[in-house]
Amino acid sequence: MKWEALFTLAVVLATLVLQVRGTLPPVLALMGANVLLLVGGVISVNEALAGFSNPAPITVAALFVVAAAVERTGALQPMVNAALARGGGERASLLRLLAPTAAVSAFLNNTPVVALLAPQVRDWAERRNRASSRYLMPISFATMLGGMVTVVGTSTNLVVSGLMQDAGMAPIGMFEITRVGLPVAVVGVILLSLVLHRTLPVRRGARQQFEEEIREYVIHMQVVPAGPLDGVTVEAGGLRHLQGVFLAEVEREGHSIAPASPTTHLRGGDRLIFVGRADFIRDLQAMRGLTPDGDGSPPTAPDVSSRTFFEVVVSGTSPVIGRTLKEAEFRGRYQAAVVAIHRAGVRVRAKLGEVRLREGDTLLLVADPEFGARWRHRSDFLLVAHLGAAPPPSSRRGVLVGLITVGIVVAAAAGLLPILHASLLGAVALVLTGVLSPWEARASIDLDVLLVIAASFGLGAAIERSGLAGWIGRAVVTGMDGGHAWAALLAVMLATVVVTGLITNNAAAILVFPIAMAAASQIGADPRPFAIGIAVAASASFLTPIGYQTNMMVYALGGYRFTDFFRLGLPLTLAVLATSMLLIPWFWPL
Repeated sequence: MKWEALFTLAVVLATLVLQVRGTLPPVLALMGANVLLLVGGVISVNEALAGFSNPAPITVAALFVVAAAVERTGALQPMVNAALARGGGERASLLRLLAPTAAVSAFLNNTPVVALLAPQVRDWAERRNRASSRYLMPISFATMLGGMVTVVGTSTNLVVSGLMQDAGMAPIGMFEITRVGLPVAVVGVILLSLVLHRTLPVRRGARQQFEEEIREYVIHMQVVPAGPLDGVTVEAGGLRHLQGVFLAEVEREGHSIAPASPTTHLRGGDRLIFVGRADFIRDLQAMRGLTPDGDGSPPTAPDVSSRTFFEVVVSGTSPVIGRTLKEAEFRGRYQAAVVAIHRAGVRVRAKLGEVRLREGDTLLLVADPEFGARWRHRSDFLLVAHLGAAPPPSSRRGVLVGLITVGIVVAAAAGLLPILHASLLGAVALVLTGVLSPWEARASIDLDVLLVIAASFGLGAAIERSGLAGWIGRAVVTGMDGGHAWAALLAVMLATVVVTGLITNNAAAILVFPIAMAAASQIGADPRPFAIGIAVAASASFLTPIGYQTNMMVYALGGYRFTDFFRLGLPLTLAVLATSMLLIPWFWPL
């Protein structure tokens, strides 16, 4: 093996380790790897920047705008209402919910679909005394299954299509992958609805735990008029860095100041709402200048209807990752106070100000009513759910969004326009018709996702050019039944499933693609079925919560443990692989 291949292998392994351990966000890890390979002379400047000229990232960006328009106009709300309106048992409810979810995800980005569905399904299940944990993970999996049905169903399909173009093959047609994706989705939805959901245990989600346990750590105090705290700021009064508790809100003459900032001036008669551990409440009651709330009532749960609570899931690219709330200046940055942190299905019991935040943490916040509008389409949070809010109403513009979306699909499927052109025209039409403002369109585009895709192209080029792909391809061919094409295809798909459980599915597809092409070349097989297999396998991110962002969105909402994903995801993954291995060689002969 040449030194270039060894160097590339070391960079790839280091990139995988950094992402698995969460040391660096995916975008930084992949961009750093690209820079190392460029400086090391493994790839040229053109190869390092090839991802930025490939149509895949631009197409993905345009489809982000379309998905944002669907979410903003409530275009999917009639579907949600119909799915949740009728009664029935758990199996019937799941099937009625998962089938349209998968169908919609065949044409829309999965993230806004889950962002719309998850809070409503959680509320619906709890109103009927059902465990939301039996519904939320299947919803995430259904969006992935639906994404396999068309080339625009997920960004991974578009990325693989772009790789195929670079390799001299025809891109994936709009409904070409449907031949395998639709049967896989049907099998998956049926299994989830009728069989596999039974393997999920009953869990309590973050909000449910919050509402059940909040009496333990909420207390109302009052500022003594003319006392030592009357007229001073929160920070000067020593209320900023209390042990075990913190000031979340100030009520003054019927008005709420939430969150209470360090510079908020206190006045005599102000009602202060503190949140923290119950065993520290006694110390708070002994503080000079404060007295228990005037009505003498014991600590009680806050009236959610009179305050604005939000539930947010921290994204892997959030600037608060690895920092405490104080270090991140959370209150000043987001104008919100954290009242609870949930991680891996349980509430964190430590002092909140000392907890270092991680990707997937669910934070319960108290904030002003506009918090959701400010942060819903930013990359800081995967999900922003307003607790107690009514579902978004559908508007007349939702019909227009639906027509534009259908126009994109028809134009691309009929060959009237390439997918890139149709998607860009659709995105521009949404802005020109006033469905989205230019700022909203720009905010809907997740630049980190686009950068991950673009940077991964450079890494894929290094794997191919250095000879690493050929070396691994020969090892795959030798190790799998002496070079049988069917066995090689299975090995490629298994490798893709494993890698996509550790890093983003787009990066996984790009890393495995040159290896698959080398393996196909070694045995003289048609490379197209291998590319189709990668697209399907990369979307099968069922085994871990970190493999796909919709899994992270429902992770704490459903109160799941890490192993819950493997429990449900393993049999589903096996079903996807089995169905694919039957159909891919049939429709795309090896």
